[in-house]
Amino acid sequence: MASWSDVVDFSEAFSATAGAGDNDQPVGFKVMSELRVIVWDRDAKRRRVVPMRWGFPRRGNWRAPDPIHARSETIDHKPTFAAAFTHAQRGILLVKTFNEGKQISPKVTEQHTIMLGDEPAGAIAMLFDTFEIAELPAPLRACVMVTVPANALIQTLTTEHAESDRMPAFLAKDDWATWLGENDASPAEAKACLKTVEGLKWVMTKEERAASKTKRTKPTVSDPAGLF
Repeated sequence: MASWSDVVDFSEAFSATAGAGDNDQPVGFKVMSELRVIVWDRDAKRRRVVPMRWGFPRRGNWRAPDPIHARSETIDHKPTFAAAFTHAQRGILLVKTFNEGKQISPKVTEQHTIMLGDEPAGAIAMLFDTFEIAELPAPLRACVMVTVPANALIQTLTTEHAESDRMPAFLAKDDWATWLGENDASPAEAKACLKTVEGLKWVMTKEERAASKTKRTKPTVSDPAGLF
């Protein structure tokens, strides 16, 4: 699990005031958590870290998250995401692990942790937007995780009750600038960065805890708990 200093060394994306030593403990995140997302500051011409809530506000109830994911295949034309994607409101979340669920029965899901091998961290593609909320003094900045078709490892979690067909979109280091919008790449070039990752030294282990009894129709990345 990556500490904050591991993440800083890996990303080369943070200012001196947000570097190693600020918080050197592994941090877990869930839906509705405040995430530290790397974005491209067009005015300053540099990367910076911006806090934002995981989960767009649900229509009619901003306190609830909906959606929390954006499919890579439709990210450029689905109305919920198209404008943010086209205008390069795209970010990166660094993680060392993420969770996937294996649905044992309609009411029981077994959680599995996927560790990303030797790299200090992996880079998940995120999309963000701001929302004017009458009850809030400032606009709400929120993000969603981009997903791609599951790789062979994640597909092993498929059962007769549910297919494990999605996973987070992990970016290659060479694609960071294109995804963030640093190099004036086109939206089509940014979308091409969203690929299913195969063949890496990932290790998946079952979590040693009681299986959740919450009914879940989509176990894949529906309850992630990564560490960044």
